[in-house]
Amino acid sequence: MRNLGYAAVAALSLAAPIADAATATTTFPVTATVLASCSVSAGALAFGNYTPGSGNVTGSSALQVRCTRGTPYTVALSAGTTTGGTLAQRLMAQTTNSLQYNLFTTAAYTTIWGDGTGGTATQAGTGLGVATPTAFTVFGRLPDSATNQATVTGAFSDTITVTVTY
Repeated sequence: MRNLGYAAVAALSLAAPIADAATATTTFPVTATVLASCSVSAGALAFGNYTPGSGNVTGSSALQVRCTRGTPYTVALSAGTTTGGTLAQRLMAQTTNSLQYNLFTTAAYTTIWGDGTGGTATQAGTGLGVATPTAFTVFGRLPDSATNQATVTGAFSDTITVTVTY
């Protein structure tokens, strides 16, 4: 290492000083609130052709429920829009005529899918995320009973409302 003389050291000390940079900092919060959200879609339930006296006719409909991850929910089905229909005995209509049917939670046709009142049940689940649907099957049965055998020919229909409560 070379020995600098006093004059060289003095000259270096007279050179422009190196500026120290000054800084100031702060922080700010970043927040978001994820709200519970659900949506539902349903396919048609078509019993097809019914010939009175030929036995019960069954069909099914697929429901898809999409909820934010971890959101608990229940799925209820209405009595339908046909006048006189109830959860215990839904009706399809053709003008003033009706045809009995019902909707169930399983293919055993033992538990009526309704709103949880009057002996009916709802289905429950927990959201998997809005991109991942949970599938439910609605099982329908048009019973071959004396009441249905007494109805007129033609097309019958009803509309069910699916309600997801979360």
